[in-house]
Amino acid sequence: MIQDISPSRLNNHFTDYPLQPEDTLLYFDDSGRLLASTKAGELAFPTGADHTGGDAVYLFSCDEMRFFLCFEKPDAPAHFGSCTIRELRDQSGGKLLFCAFTAYHLWKWYHDNRYCGVCAGVLRRHGAERALTCPDCGNVRYPRINPAVIVGVIKGDSLLITRYNRGYAHNALVAGFTEIGETLEQTVQREVMEETGIRVRNIRYYKSQPWGMAQDLLVGFYCDADGDDPICMDASELRFAEWVKREEIELQPNNLSLTNEMMQMFRDGKIR
Repeated sequence: MIQDISPSRLNNHFTDYPLQPEDTLLYFDDSGRLLASTKAGELAFPTGADHTGGDAVYLFSCDEMRFFLCFEKPDAPAHFGSCTIRELRDQSGGKLLFCAFTAYHLWKWYHDNRYCGVCAGVLRRHGAERALTCPDCGNVRYPRINPAVIVGVIKGDSLLITRYNRGYAHNALVAGFTEIGETLEQTVQREVMEETGIRVRNIRYYKSQPWGMAQDLLVGFYCDADGDDPICMDASELRFAEWVKREEIELQPNNLSLTNEMMQMFRDGKIR
């Protein structure tokens, strides 16, 4: 999966480092497109030496590389261009892609929290921790993480495969965000019922995954269909929902997502 970058390691401890010329610089425009290069299939970003001035904030480190977010476009080489995180996902992999996903998560938080939600004052960055503070009323904002579930629903030797009505076009599983006042297990039951009309039982945890594209923490569960209710697909959410035999499951084109790993584990007979 995208976070499986061993022996490399992401260090997300916040320190208010100053930008150095050798540091990695990440710039997102207002629509969330990242300035990067995929020349010769290798993902690369500008460096601190390309910095044109303005603000830059330390994000995290990966091995010996320090990553900074800048808010003014750097003077990058001509072959650098702007691309979405989804486009990068289709073109590259490895630790730099995971860093780009994680940086997008933080950029989105900074971008969406410029003003205080209590008094409308201008938020400022906290110097000692990853937080934004309001100097007028003292309100403190921390990065937002959205819990969501990925659900592998099993019926005999088949898995409930879906495809989204819009956006990502490949095979997927039932998925959805946790709502106020419910457990993750209740989210599993509700989302499967809402999207497919299937009741489930024997819910068991599989694995989790950070997914910066939507500021998510994805939590994977397997469960069993409870009874023989027919699929009643929510066409506003899905364009496909069918029971697919183990050996007929078609995987996604890359191995970055928790969804793909869960489909593969079932297809290969490692989950029953």
